[in-house]
Amino acid sequence: METPDLTGGFVNLLGLKFEEATPDRVVISWQVRPDLHQPFGIQHGGVYCSVVETAASVGGSLWLADRGTVVGVANQTDFLRAARDGELRAVGTPVHRGRSQQLWQVEITDAKERLVARGQVRLQNLSRD
Repeated sequence: METPDLTGGFVNLLGLKFEEATPDRVVISWQVRPDLHQPFGIQHGGVYCSVVETAASVGGSLWLADRGTVVGVANQTDFLRAARDGELRAVGTPVHRGRSQQLWQVEITDAKERLVARGQVRLQNLSRD
């Protein structure tokens, strides 16, 4: 399996740092900064959705490995606490991994370990055949 680029593109734009990336757990951290705020000065919800999708997709891809690739088909993310600055940390773990689909959950916490957002992503496993 070709290892995905975990440093460029959208990952770089958001400033994501991968602390851990395995088939069973993905940990991502990033700094909340003004260019990622929505107009009222807090972290934009789209960033949370993007991080949730990224964590699930990376973990799902690593698990599926040479058998194929994954694509996100559903992302449901809840925003629970506003963040204006500081570091956030996302931890993604699988809920279900089947022949055709996977379901991952991701929890995002702040430096005080308070839950800021929580999401889940359903991935479609696409066979290489």
